[in-house]
Amino acid sequence: MTRRALVTGGSGAIGAAICRRLAADGYEVLVHANTRLAAAEAVADEIAAAGGKAHALAIDLADAASCADRIEAILADGPVQVLVNNAGIHDDAVMPGMSGEQWQRVIDVNLNGFFRVTQPLLLPMIRTRWGRIVNISSVAALIGNRGQVNYAAAKGALHAATRSLSLEVASRGITVNAVAPGIIATDMSDDSFDAEAIARLVPMKRSGRAEEVAELVAFLASERAAYITGQIISINGGMA
Repeated sequence: MTRRALVTGGSGAIGAAICRRLAADGYEVLVHANTRLAAAEAVADEIAAAGGKAHALAIDLADAASCADRIEAILADGPVQVLVNNAGIHDDAVMPGMSGEQWQRVIDVNLNGFFRVTQPLLLPMIRTRWGRIVNISSVAALIGNRGQVNYAAAKGALHAATRSLSLEVASRGITVNAVAPGIIATDMSDDSFDAEAIARLVPMKRSGRAEEVAELVAFLASERAAYITGQIISINGGMA
């Protein structure tokens, strides 16, 4: 039976690359979006046109009740055995000027969203005695970033959750890892980092590509990575 993979934030550049790569490996991919359902549908259509299996779905990870209902509907069709927690937002401000709403919203989507999706998928995954959970983090959680105390805090907590959850499910054939990208070429990063900044910050003197992140995620989701769990793996061109 074809294993199913859920990629949250699958409508974005990194998420879409992950969806395509997992579909190429034979997974039936659930491409998640929040407000950008049309973009998720376009990714699913692209995968189908290439001979893969994919479906788009919309879930607001900040809405606990709605999220629970949608996950229940997903599980009605069987377990999800690969989960990539990629969805995330940032709302930047230096801490003295950060509003409570900015703090709460970023924590709610990036950290609480991880819980709302992962927790209900665990028991069905455990029953299959095989699973892969990959949490997409950020270099900001490892080295910090001005104006992103909220974002770094959420992703840092995700690192701790990754390590702890990996211990709980290791004996059930399930691995849990986090991938921490640095500067990856996306519309969002293009607005934040010019060529001079990239050359200064990244020893490799270039941005990473979404496809390079997707290759790492696909490896962690494969049988080849069965003995890797509880790890935070950076992909950042050598940033300290």
